[in-house]
This record gives sequence, C-alpha cells and structure tokens, in this order.
Amino acid sequence: MTAAVPSTRGRTRSRTRKGAGRAAPPWPTLVMFIAPAFVVYTVFMIYPLAQALFFSLFEWKGTARGGFIGLDNFRELLSRFPIDEQLPRDLRHNVVFFVGTMAIQVSLGLLLAVLLQKKRRGKQFLRTTYVLPFMVSPLVVGYVWGLILNPTFGPLNHLLDSAGLGSWARPWLGDPTTAFPVVILVNAWFWVGFPMLLFAAGLAAIPEAYSEAARVDGANSWQVFRHVTFPQLTPVFGTVTILTFIQSFNVFGLVWALGGVDGGPAGATDVLGLLFYRTAFRGGVDAFGVASALAVIMFAVIFGVSMLARRWFARLEAGIS
Repeated sequence: MTAAVPSTRGRTRSRTRKGAGRAAPPWPTLVMFIAPAFVVYTVFMIYPLAQALFFSLFEWKGTARGGFIGLDNFRELLSRFPIDEQLPRDLRHNVVFFVGTMAIQVSLGLLLAVLLQKKRRGKQFLRTTYVLPFMVSPLVVGYVWGLILNPTFGPLNHLLDSAGLGSWARPWLGDPTTAFPVVILVNAWFWVGFPMLLFAAGLAAIPEAYSEAARVDGANSWQVFRHVTFPQLTPVFGTVTILTFIQSFNVFGLVWALGGVDGGPAGATDVLGLLFYRTAFRGGVDAFGVASALAVIMFAVIFGVSMLARRWFARLEAGIS
C-alpha cells in the first residue's frame, strides 16, 4: 500500500514532464485550419511576387513575352529618361513620407493612448472615433480632403478668412512647398488610430506593480513613464515602425487622390507607387518587364529594411528583459 503511493506520484511526474494534457491536435485538424489562410496568402502574395520576378527577367512587347534578357529591365530603370530621374526622387519622397508619418503617429498615437487609459467616461466613443478614419478607403479620404483643401470653395481657407487669417490661405495642394507636407499630415491623420490601439494594448499589458514600485522609490509621474512604461513599450514601437514603413512604401490611393497620377504639382507628391503605375500603364511596349523590375526593387527594399528593423528591435527587447 505504501509502495503504491510513490509509484503513482512517479507516474504523475512522468506524465507531467511529458506534457500530458498538452498534446498537439491531429495533423488533419491543423491542415484544416491552416489551409485556407495558406491558400489565400499564396494566391494573393506569393504568386504575384514570383510572377513579378519572372516577368522582370524577360523581354515584353505589349502582352507578348519574348526571350530571356536577365537584368536588362533593371538596367533600363536606371538609364531610361525620365524614370532614371524619377526613381531616386520618389525613393527619397517615400523615405521622407515614412519619417514624417512615423513622427506624427508615434507621438500623437502614444499621447492619445495614455490619455484614454486614464479617462473613464467616453473612452469607447473616443477610441472608436479615432479608429474610424483608417476603416475608410484611402481614395475616399483623399478625395474628401481634396475638397476640404480646395483653394476656391474649400472650408479650410474659408475658415481662415473668417478668423482674420486670410494671409494664411493658399492652394495647399497646388503649391510645391506645401503639397507634400499636407499629404503627410493627411496620411498621419488617416492612420493615427492604428498605433493608438497598439499602444493602448501595450499599456494595458504592463503590470501595475512596476509603476507602484517606482512610486514607492520616490519617482514622479514623468519618471515612471520615462523609465518604466516607455521601455516596456519597445515591442509595440517595433511593430508600429515596421508596419508604418511598409505602409509608407506601398502608399498609392491617398497620394493619387490628393496629387494625381503624376504626383503633382511638378512631382512634389510623387512616390514609388505612382511611378510603378505610370511605368506599367504608360511605359511603352516593354512596360510589363520594366514595371515588374520596379516591383521587385520595391519588394527588396521593403522586405530587407523590415527584416533589419525586426532584428534591431528584437535586440532592444532582449536587452530590456
């Protein structure tokens, strides 16, 4: 009788070590749940990327594929006028677009998340209000803001005139010095609800005991935020940075609605997405090959920088933990 008790405990410990009760689902169940997402991802992501790489290596005459030409389409991007001048300019615009959007989104999104965390009444209403813009099509948002900023009948210039600030009124999207900053501001307004939600989730996941321990040691509210809360949000900063970078280098609809397909005025709002569109549909008989080469370059930049940023933020997280 006494010998049976240790034996039972031994079997219990053995089953616990082997992970009893934690067995993975059978593979048919796993396949059933994974297959739909895998098929959708393959059809809409993997296949178009592989097809673009394939197209970029061949000669094209309209929709007729010619022989294998290797990297000639990539050389064409760097030598054909005006693409050879527009490509570095648009790449620079996308970088500025990302930096400007990131600066506004991070600061404003984090501020809103902190304020909503402390607010009790109306929290859900305000959170929904901030999130609503990025649930609307970028084209719709762009056209609406185009009407608001219209120099003739737009309400913004009318409000400035009514407030005695008529000297501030201007053609916001028609002036090369203001067009691109305005596009960045509209894009940041459009997406600010997304980082706000991520920061709110990050703030809710931080144990309150950390802040209480810092206050017991004499830290004020700013010191608690700076040395306790802010470092714990590093994973969220990494996610926001990578997703904002991807969105900034894929931006198309919003810029098209505000600046047109040529990125006006005078190319001030031109970005890589618009250049790809013009190359594909206005690029001549070999448009398929050259546009596919541009798509491959865009993917390489986005994927490469995203992976580097992911590794860098992973090191920062490891240092904090």
